[in-house]
Amino acid sequence: MSNEYEKFQKLKVDTSCIGLAREENSKYFCTPIGATIIGWDNGIHYIFIKGFDEMVFAVNPDTVCDYYVYPLANNFSDFLSLVLATKGTNTLQQIIQWDKQQYMDFSSSPDEVEYASSKKVIEALEAIRSIGVLPMENPFEYVKKIQNSFQYSKIVFSDEFYDITGQEKLN
Repeated sequence: MSNEYEKFQKLKVDTSCIGLAREENSKYFCTPIGATIIGWDNGIHYIFIKGFDEMVFAVNPDTVCDYYVYPLANNFSDFLSLVLATKGTNTLQQIIQWDKQQYMDFSSSPDEVEYASSKKVIEALEAIRSIGVLPMENPFEYVKKIQNSFQYSKIVFSDEFYDITGQEKLN
């Protein structure tokens, strides 16, 4: 695991308000084989997958796109940098379905701005900054580039996934 991930795990602040709850929930039918869960945001969880180095993925059992699992960052440090830039994981996990204008509209919506300025969010983001992470410039472009170039067929799922989704097992 990365040095930043180890530092993040040692933080003594509640990060659930930024979509990185440290709860122990069961994996879902769409959680890939070899996944290590690093945070939860309601039903969505964030993972590393064995064989993909330190790439960070979102797992969304109620997918709104063509994928239940999709990449967000090349490594955990970049992931935290994205979280700082977007003030949490809520925006990040939705980029896969948005164009730039939808991203901008959501990010600047009054509800998002108000939530991001809450004391608990500011405290969680400041804790991440305290381990030496800075906000990512151009987060939308960064995430889109990774998602557009990723080979989704390389993710390995359980038989249950294929049974539930009706998708054909490629590997």
